[in-house]
Amino acid sequence: MEIDPPIAIVLLNESGRSTANQLQVLFPDALIHGLAGRVEQADLTFQQTALHLQELFRSKTPIIGVCASAILIRCLAPVLANKLSEPAVVAVADDGTNIVPLLGGHHGANDLAEEIAAALNGHAAVTTASDVHYSIALDSPPEGLVIANPQHFKSFMSAVLSGEKIKLVGHHDWIASSNLPFSGEGQLSIEITTQNRSGNDRTLIFHPKTLSLGVGCERNTDPTELIELVKTILKENDLSPLSIGCVSSIDVKADEIAVHSVAQHFGITPCFFSAELLENEAPRLETPSHVVFAEVGCHGVSEGAALAAAGETGRLIVAKKKSKRATTAIALAPTPLNASKIGSCQGKLSVIGIGPGQDPWRTPEASHLIAEATDLVAYGLYLDLLGTSIAGKIRHDYGLGEEETRVRAALDLAAEGKNVALISSGDIGIYAMAALVFELIDREKKSNWDRLDIQVTPGISALQAAAARAGAPLGHDFCTISLSDLLTPWEVIERRIEAAAVGDFVISFYNPVSLKRRTQLHAAKKILLRHRPDSTPVIIARNLGRDTENVSFVPLVDLDPEKVDMLTLVMVGSSESQVTETNSGNKRWVYTPRGYAGKMNLSTLKTGTQE
Repeated sequence: MEIDPPIAIVLLNESGRSTANQLQVLFPDALIHGLAGRVEQADLTFQQTALHLQELFRSKTPIIGVCASAILIRCLAPVLANKLSEPAVVAVADDGTNIVPLLGGHHGANDLAEEIAAALNGHAAVTTASDVHYSIALDSPPEGLVIANPQHFKSFMSAVLSGEKIKLVGHHDWIASSNLPFSGEGQLSIEITTQNRSGNDRTLIFHPKTLSLGVGCERNTDPTELIELVKTILKENDLSPLSIGCVSSIDVKADEIAVHSVAQHFGITPCFFSAELLENEAPRLETPSHVVFAEVGCHGVSEGAALAAAGETGRLIVAKKKSKRATTAIALAPTPLNASKIGSCQGKLSVIGIGPGQDPWRTPEASHLIAEATDLVAYGLYLDLLGTSIAGKIRHDYGLGEEETRVRAALDLAAEGKNVALISSGDIGIYAMAALVFELIDREKKSNWDRLDIQVTPGISALQAAAARAGAPLGHDFCTISLSDLLTPWEVIERRIEAAAVGDFVISFYNPVSLKRRTQLHAAKKILLRHRPDSTPVIIARNLGRDTENVSFVPLVDLDPEKVDMLTLVMVGSSESQVTETNSGNKRWVYTPRGYAGKMNLSTLKTGTQE
């Protein structure tokens, strides 16, 4: 299931800062998007307002703009298309006094406006007719209820506003408690059912998510087989797929692609139960199996999972049905199901590099994964760099030197079904935690680690940051070498330095020194001076991307390792690297030519335009 993106609180000026901060307290998962140059601190920074708003809108991100309504209207006008799929867009005055739902009124904007107004003591300017007249937005049902034919909503409500009455078939408190004009003799009708119905201009169909779908399959079953089995069973029993509120299975299938595929097909995150919990359902199974018990420790997976998810008062309405390699069963729950509160989810471990820590250098994917996570595991300083964007999340802080303990903790938390972010500065795949994650999984072969959903997302590394600040020193071949001999013998590091020096690579030295290691950079300098000119530019980059950032250049011969600390990256140019200056501020730059000048000269000679 696709996870809804967090609300974007778009702030264009510091005049709305207080309101934006109050909104973030109201919606803890929301991110403040600030206009660069006008907003001092934000979770995400953007340069062009219209393009950024349009990108958010296309990704169906709910938008709360702390700005004039007209700005949002003008910026979003070019991307307005289908009102049935647009996200909520709300304009909030700088002082929070007026809140206007502009788009997606029945997709959350009206509710957002009302919630914001209540929190800020402002006024929500809700204008949609059904809200005004009947205190209900039928095309925006609450969680657990789905409208099957939203395309008929407009004509249906026109008939209601013209005075026609409604016959209610079935029951749901949200609809029954509204001010809609109900009558047993009504010519219009609202039907609440799990049966597959299409509806029309005169009949709105609502499906409660009360169907619990239990599934089981052999290892590596083709997802299509399980999806087709479920679709066939639904059709044979005249059940609406929109009424599926939960897809569940046994926990040993938490990593099974077929199970996730069928859940994704129906727009649901799957949940899982232990064999022990499924065996508790044995007295209610219609087709218990001793073979299944011998295999996984319970007498039924699909029936047991369907019943466990439906709860004690749920009942089995479709007994186990089989295909060649898969099974499914369906139970009916008395109330709508919330899959996120049933069983346990597949654990997720996001392995995230946050770059130097500053917002503009953190990728949107990294920010999104952090926003999704419930638990954050990192060296404490890295979490501090994230500021308010991690408010409300559980921190698991570890000190320097506790890398293996840190990774084990992240894996174990994810194995409990949690959404965990393991965070490092820079790129977590470069001299950082990502390699250790896979090393531990490979080494220890733990089944609960083996079932995790793992995603690695890159960050801006120190060598990229240093290169950008210095100019373009990585314009030709380069390499990185860590001078730390805590995990790699110095003899191995020395051979690598020699090889890189002979190969004339630009070299980025990570971990150049520490409090106890003071000799390695001296040795590296000595090796390099045997192979490249004394004048070779060296970039000394400290605290990149932070307030105390400092980037300087020295010739290789003048490099003083004693002035380098553990927060510094040292980048040594190749024999081709050059230093140049620009007039603006007399700024110096380092670059390594790729060879375009030679290519252009050769091309000129071939065309005969140069003597």
